[in-house]
Formats: sequence, C-alpha cells, structure tokens
Amino acid sequence: MSRKTIAVLGSTGSIGRQTLDVLRACPELGRVGVLCAHGNVELLLAQVREFHPEFVGIAEEAAAKTVRPYLPEGVRLEAGPQAAAILAALPEIDTVVNGISGFAGTEPLLAALNAGKTVALANKESIVCAHKLVDQALVHGGRILPVDSEQSALFQCLCGGTHGEVARLWLTASGGPFRTASMEKLRVVTAQDALRHPTWSMGAKITIDSATLFNKGLEIMEASYLFGIEGARISVLVHPESIVHSMVEFCDASILAQLARPDMRLAIHYALSWPERMPAQFGALNLAEVGKLTFEAPDAERFPSIPLAYEALAEGEVLPIAYNAANEAAVARFRKGEIGFFDIFCAVEYAMAHVTRAEIRTFADILETDREARSLAEKAMEKKN
Repeated sequence: MSRKTIAVLGSTGSIGRQTLDVLRACPELGRVGVLCAHGNVELLLAQVREFHPEFVGIAEEAAAKTVRPYLPEGVRLEAGPQAAAILAALPEIDTVVNGISGFAGTEPLLAALNAGKTVALANKESIVCAHKLVDQALVHGGRILPVDSEQSALFQCLCGGTHGEVARLWLTASGGPFRTASMEKLRVVTAQDALRHPTWSMGAKITIDSATLFNKGLEIMEASYLFGIEGARISVLVHPESIVHSMVEFCDASILAQLARPDMRLAIHYALSWPERMPAQFGALNLAEVGKLTFEAPDAERFPSIPLAYEALAEGEVLPIAYNAANEAAVARFRKGEIGFFDIFCAVEYAMAHVTRAEIRTFADILETDREARSLAEKAMEKKN
C-alpha cells in the first residue's frame, strides 16, 4: 500500500485526536501533511511538534496570531474561516479526514472532492445538507469513505452483495443515556445529563445528538444519499451494547453485520487503510465476554427526531438542511441551559414547517436555507420562554 499524505481537519476535536491516535499507532498508513483546527492553540501546537506537517490551518484569526510565532520554519499557516477548505484542496494531499463538527464541515468536503481527493468523512451534516453538490463534485474523481461507525459498517457489509440485492439497511443506535427514561424524566434532564453517554466517547454536540436520536435521524438521510437507498428501506434498531454497528439485509433474507467494540479508531483505521485491511490495535471483541446482544425499536413518541428525519428525507431539497440547522441552533441553547430537552424537537419541527420551500442549486442556496432555519428555530425557542 502506498503511503498517503493526510490532511486532518478538526485535528483538536474528537475525531481529529482519534485519527492522530491511529497514525501514531500505525504510521505505515500515512504521514500528516496538514493539521487544521478551530481555535485550540495549545493542543494544535503540540500536534504540530509531534507530526511535523507542512501546512497548518486555524479558523480563528485571533488564535492564528498566537500560533504563528511558534510554528517551525517553513510551515505554511492558513488562517480564517476558509482555512480548512483551502487546505483540503492542496495538491500535496492525497486523503482528507474531515472531522469538523456540524455544518461547518460542508465547504471543506466540497473543496476536497472538487480537487479529486479521497475524503474519510466523519461529518454527516455535510452530506445531509449538500448531497446534490457532493454528487456533482464526485465527477472530479474524488471518493468518500465513511468514518461514522454506522456508515462504515454499512459500507463494509454492502461488499457482500450488489446494490440490486439490498432489501434493507439497518442502522443501530445505542439509545444514549435516556433510552429508558420516562417522558416526565426527559422534561427535566439537563445538558450534563445528556453528555453522560453509556458506551461512546465523542464530542459534546454529537453526544447530545445521540441522546435525542437526532444523530440517528441525520444518519438515516446520510445513508440514503451515500448508498442510494430510499428511506422506506432504511430502519433503525436501538442496540444498547453498541457492538453491532449496522447491518445490511439482502433479498434472500440474509443479514450481514459488522461487529466491534465501540471505538471510532477502528472505522478511521479502515478508511485510511482501504481498499486493504491491515492489522489494527482498536476495537478487538470477545463475544463470550459480551454475553448477549439486545435490540429494540426506537420510541418515536419520546424521540420524534426519527419521524422528522424520514419526513425531511422524503421531501428533500430544503428540509434536510432545515432539520440540521434548527437542531444545531437548539442544541447550542440546550447546552447553555436556556431550553429543555423537548424544546429541541419543537424547534426543529417548527423550522421544517415554516422554512421557505425552494430548489437547492448552489452553495449560496444552502447557506440561505441554513440561515433561515436557524432564525426560525430561535423564534420557536423564544416562544417557549
């Protein structure tokens, strides 16, 4: 396998740190050519000292002034909101790990694909919001290798048959910390409660999305766009052990599943080693120790994020963007303690109902819909207060 030159976008976040864990343990997978972060100067500089990239990016202009004097001679610094997109398209880079959280990862994904890069993608929001532009960008020779554990599992299981043989995609969900919580309990939970995930160690936003199952709603849409399967053939199963990462059911009733311990580094390792499989130090599983695996249907009454996702996917165009944008706005308020758990669902439902219907043709269209949906979500949340 040829050694890749890798750009790690969001290097100081959860996915970025775990990507560097993988490359630290398995340097044969590639070398780091780019490190790009939002504003965590201290950690970014520590990563630069260890991995010696030629290019460094930082989104916050003020933080860039702090970083610049400490960069080794010859390292190029790209600063500002466009830093990640610029660095993702560099000719020196083969593979881009997009670990940027939320909608902010969309433009770097498009830039990388338009430059013909392979993208190890952990950012589901970019596919959900910009799938039409992503499809257009893929004609330039780029490729998406999913890094989300569920999408990576589907990607691997789909190798067991042809597209026409697929009967159903089964996405698994841990159920988060509130899987068995009553409606009464959910009305009073806090962001700190939501951040206590029982099986996964992730960033704050995705952890709260796991608690609300908005994470799974986004994955329903992402799977549909990535694999060309309509929503009617995508189902969710709550699987609290988080061992079965997803499954593919084929037309002969066979079901293929991918199993491993809940460790994102295994999916990252697979994406960086693909199309080969190489020895990994992550996710090793002893089924005798696990003992049993359980599955249950998600509760749409307590977690309306799932039916809202199917609605957004069915209508398409602006609704997936509104679903994501309103959720991001509501989660930000929930983390500050300004709204309750169920207010998140209400904000998304309101934004989806009232957003201006239009055809999405350009990135500017996506930005305008995102802006409008966030504004509508804020309006809904103000009504609640």
